[in-house]
Amino acid sequence: MRLELTQHKATEDKSQHFVLMEISKERTYLAQTGLIGEGLPNHKTEFKLKAESYELKPDEAKIEIRLEAPEVNGLKVAKIYTFHRGSYQIDVGYEIANRRQTPLAAHAYYQLTRDGKVPEASMTNIATFTGPAIFTDEGKFQKIEFAEVDKGKAKFVQKANNGWLAMVQHYFVAGWTPQGSDEREFFVRKVADNLFSAGIILPVPAVAPGQTIRVGVPLYAGPQEQAKLEKVAPGFDLVVDYGWLTVIAAPIYWLLELIHRLVGNWGWSIILLTVLIKGAFYPLSAASYRSMAKMKVVTPKLMKIKEQFASDRNRMNQEMMELYRKEKINPLGGCLPILVQIPVFIALYWVLLGSVEMRHAPWLLWIEDLSTKDPFYVLPIIMGVSMVIQTRLNPTPPDPIQAKVMMAMPIVFTFMFLWFPSGLVLYWTINNVLSIAQQWQITRLIEGGKQKAS
Repeated sequence: MRLELTQHKATEDKSQHFVLMEISKERTYLAQTGLIGEGLPNHKTEFKLKAESYELKPDEAKIEIRLEAPEVNGLKVAKIYTFHRGSYQIDVGYEIANRRQTPLAAHAYYQLTRDGKVPEASMTNIATFTGPAIFTDEGKFQKIEFAEVDKGKAKFVQKANNGWLAMVQHYFVAGWTPQGSDEREFFVRKVADNLFSAGIILPVPAVAPGQTIRVGVPLYAGPQEQAKLEKVAPGFDLVVDYGWLTVIAAPIYWLLELIHRLVGNWGWSIILLTVLIKGAFYPLSAASYRSMAKMKVVTPKLMKIKEQFASDRNRMNQEMMELYRKEKINPLGGCLPILVQIPVFIALYWVLLGSVEMRHAPWLLWIEDLSTKDPFYVLPIIMGVSMVIQTRLNPTPPDPIQAKVMMAMPIVFTFMFLWFPSGLVLYWTINNVLSIAQQWQITRLIEGGKQKAS
């Protein structure tokens, strides 16, 4: 079995299609189905194609692929795949003909089986979730770690009359999305070393003697494009997982996608979005920079107090607080406005990291893929230089150890960002440049005002 996505290129060799599902020496990822009941086929049964070949003609919206299992004890079963043009949804169903003299009671299962390897592994997407996820009205969105399944400690809603099950990985997802309100049972289990299955069991309506029925469940197998996911099933868009920051990240993505519709390039969209967010937080940023600028002005006085009362820490703290009161400075004034902004910038980080739209999306010149690192490390170096400039504009901490840490931060961040996706580095760089411009202007005005006052 092999499922290729023709609209998405492979990670390494862009001349090849991206392979979502396959069984090979390197990996195992399969969608499997079967029926539970005496004489009924399961996912190990050999089905045969009804026709030798199938073709979706230009004037057709869908095509059915029919496979038939050997008849057993008067039960004739066919598995039917229905592919829809321009859709990542595949209808997977069974046609069950009961030729026995007794009614048939059965269940159907739909599962996803894969190894526990993280796909497209790199330093930057290790943090993204890979594994099963279940959504029900009762339990809402529940992620299940392979490590917990391996230990037999996975916890999730096991029975409900609603909900779906998916296998999530960076940028892509496959999910069974049953329709209606039939009672369903969810399961997640280890089937072999580093091999796991997650699925749904559904009742099959009773099949009377001589009766033929059809049952099935849609399978979505494709990219995590939010506009498509929202239409698949309630809550299915949650597979694009921003964690506890979803309430902030979802509007940010909406705005980013809106900007992209206007400018047509994800790189410029990131820049414009960063400018808009920076503008929205300007009052808070200005308060922070004013506080830091005032601190920079009084730093020489703070250093003098520290030297004068080095042997008396209580007296030193009293003198410093008196100086803050006299100069009308809040020592935490530079931190609190920044802390308020941190959740927004972390949410934006996750939006850029998790959006499949960034995958293989070019910006300009040498940046041909915003989801991968800068091949020439130009953006990370510019980002590092911007952090150095920011550090120079900030007041020097009175504590020598703190001062050394602040000086080392640009080096540490530059090294980290060498392997970050270009889109994230671009966002961080633009944010730094805007911060430098704001900070420089406010510092210049305050220092100019102090000079006039003196």
